[in-house]
Amino acid sequence: MTSIVVISGGLSQPSATKLLADRLAQATLREAGLRDERPELVWVELRELAHDITNHLLTGFPAPPLAEAITALREADAVIAVTPVFSASYSGLFKAFIDILDTDSLDGTPVLIAATGGSARHSLALEYAVRPLLAYLRAAVVPTSVFAATGDFGDDDTAATLADRIDRAAAELAAAMAGSTTRRRTDPFAGPLSFEQLLGAQLGDQPPA
Repeated sequence: MTSIVVISGGLSQPSATKLLADRLAQATLREAGLRDERPELVWVELRELAHDITNHLLTGFPAPPLAEAITALREADAVIAVTPVFSASYSGLFKAFIDILDTDSLDGTPVLIAATGGSARHSLALEYAVRPLLAYLRAAVVPTSVFAATGDFGDDDTAATLADRIDRAAAELAAAMAGSTTRRRTDPFAGPLSFEQLLGAQLGDQPPA
């Protein structure tokens, strides 16, 4: 079954970050439904994994809940990643989670990025901080990012603008999912060439297998 992993980096409960993540997820499901797709939503709440993430950074071994989240992310057909913005950048917890991922975890995966913050002055953090971070993991980040300031959830005019951006980003993610091919997870060290094969290729006797 097609799956969308939703990463919510909100720290409070309830959380504006979780609210935005939920709206993006529902909009993406709606857009996918227009293409006769029924993806499954898999939630990764970083707040609930905070201790496991810290322990993983210190020990290198993920606890079962964190290991399940990492596996779900590697197998996802698309990802929605939402972080709060602190000090003009992504949260430390969000970055810590990214730090424990293998560099090929999101290779070619369509990703929608979003963030929440106290004011619109933080909105550029998505473009100069979050987008490059996901690009480092070779994710296929969709063009439209979504930022929601505190006032965007209450003011009618800005709420309408936010809804438009959510719908546009969700449509881009659903289209990217429909157009993406199945990613192949290969081990670069699996089945290494023998010395004889390497030597033969070097001498022109035979191509590498």
